[in-house]
Amino acid sequence: MLYLRVERHYALNTQQAYQRDLQQLLSFANQQGVNSWIDLTVEHLNLLVMKMRHANSSGRTIRRHLSSIRGFLSYLVNQRYLPSNCALGLQPPKLDQRLPKILDYGQLTLMLNPRSKSPSELRDVAIIEVIYSCGLRVSELVSLDVNDIDTKQGFLNVMGKGGKMRHTPLGESAQKAIANYLQKTGVTQGALFLNNRHIRISVRAIQTMVKKRALEVGIKINVHPHMLRHAAATHFLQSSHDLRSVQEFLGHESIKSTQVYTHLDFLELSKVYDKCHPRAKKTT
Repeated sequence: MLYLRVERHYALNTQQAYQRDLQQLLSFANQQGVNSWIDLTVEHLNLLVMKMRHANSSGRTIRRHLSSIRGFLSYLVNQRYLPSNCALGLQPPKLDQRLPKILDYGQLTLMLNPRSKSPSELRDVAIIEVIYSCGLRVSELVSLDVNDIDTKQGFLNVMGKGGKMRHTPLGESAQKAIANYLQKTGVTQGALFLNNRHIRISVRAIQTMVKKRALEVGIKINVHPHMLRHAAATHFLQSSHDLRSVQEFLGHESIKSTQVYTHLDFLELSKVYDKCHPRAKKTT
């Protein structure tokens, strides 16, 4: 603060804003177990930005906060306390950028409540469960076959973008929903989810179903399948604060908001998932 006042001649309000921003950074660093500024990484800063987004901080607030952090770390570099400034590569949000709408867990629960035991109803519940439980793209969901389910290990084999296979944890709620659907329909091989003509269900049919189901339970916003995937990622991240696990969970090769790509052993990922994802909780 002395540097800002004496060397930079910043106004009092600006000094106070810097102080608040840096106090928040210090508190966050302590929570993350960062004991020295040299241990602070761009991954930590991306997580801080995500937490601010989830707290509904405006784009302007986040930009100012990042500016304060960059200035502080540049000062430490100039004073030779740090070899480099890890905040320089961060991309601030655009001022007019709106955060994507997400569903809260209560809304998801309403959509997941089965209204009957008809085959189509059990299928629709299983579809929503799997998209949310596994954070799938709708294109990944429609391509699933029965033999992609590993019930013994509790995993789903998913063919992602670029033909890349990943193993994603399958929560117990999703496993139960799939089992109820398969038992009712008698499907044992081939495409996992079928339409009323007993052929593989289409992306458009799922989009229509999800939108209709949301409206029927009183959700006023326009709900589409990708919102279920976004909700899965958001809830997982909020619970785990583990960006690397979320990245692997979603099958992203590159995420601009994290700027990190780390392959995790999928058994280790399973432990994080079981602990943190709401639909992985075992019922008693």
